[in-house]
Amino acid sequence: MRQLVIAERVCLIGHIVSMVFGLVGILLVIPNPEIISSLSEVGEQAMQMSMAGGGVVYMILGAAGVFLYAYRTLGLGRALAFLLPSVLISLTSELLGTSTGFPFGHYSYLSGLGYKIAGLVPFTIPLSWFYLGCVAYVLARVGLEVDRKPSLLRHIGAIGLGALLLTSWDFVLDPAMSQTSLPFWYWHKPGAFFGMPYQNFVGWMGTGMVFMSVAALLWKNNPIKLERFPLTVPLIVYLGNFGFATVMSLAAGFSIPVLLGLVLGVTPAVVLWLKGSSASATPLAVEPVAKEVSVASVKVALK
Repeated sequence: MRQLVIAERVCLIGHIVSMVFGLVGILLVIPNPEIISSLSEVGEQAMQMSMAGGGVVYMILGAAGVFLYAYRTLGLGRALAFLLPSVLISLTSELLGTSTGFPFGHYSYLSGLGYKIAGLVPFTIPLSWFYLGCVAYVLARVGLEVDRKPSLLRHIGAIGLGALLLTSWDFVLDPAMSQTSLPFWYWHKPGAFFGMPYQNFVGWMGTGMVFMSVAALLWKNNPIKLERFPLTVPLIVYLGNFGFATVMSLAAGFSIPVLLGLVLGVTPAVVLWLKGSSASATPLAVEPVAKEVSVASVKVALK
């Protein structure tokens, strides 16, 4: 288990560090290419590698780190029961979106995010759906105590909140990543929300709710044991990726999407983390069981 934790931490630290390198490259180096020439040979090589494959590396490390966390805390069955639906369903949505415009609108991916499946969707995109979707759903599910007090309303609430956290991240990420000096995708017809069509958010909510619903059904007979369940990693991953998107958007002058993301994403995530952490630290109350001892009357005959 110790080796698993170490591998998980290495992946997640690498995930955060590669995001920082990506920010430096996109916001400082690309607008000021002379910076590279002023670096040492090692620094120049590191920056060039970061610019060439930073986007791919940070998503692979994020997916690996979250999968190891899910494996360690939820078990292999539940980890795979979230990984497979999230990757397959999000890939299907992305392939439909890039070829037909449904459910997100008409858009296309550019280079920089790795090999494209069917020439349309980088293989890293479904991985990002997985790891952000997983931490969002775990925060919502544990925060709402779905497994401690199961009910249909709590299940629906966890799926809806998880999808909202996921979509709120896209509020902030999409405007900057599609309109930065080095865009990773573009909209064929810019929409009304800072270049994005409102349909995009419907597609994000719908896709997230579909694969989270499938995962919830697969987890039905295998509930999470909430006693001392660790929620810090999901919160760190969510806030780290939100911070990356925030810096990108603010640098591009998009403050309103950031404010929306803070209200609809960060605030609920922190509240769910606080509720989930306190709930998992509180043992279930066990009602005392009254014991009845019946004593049979014994008749003793004296002769």
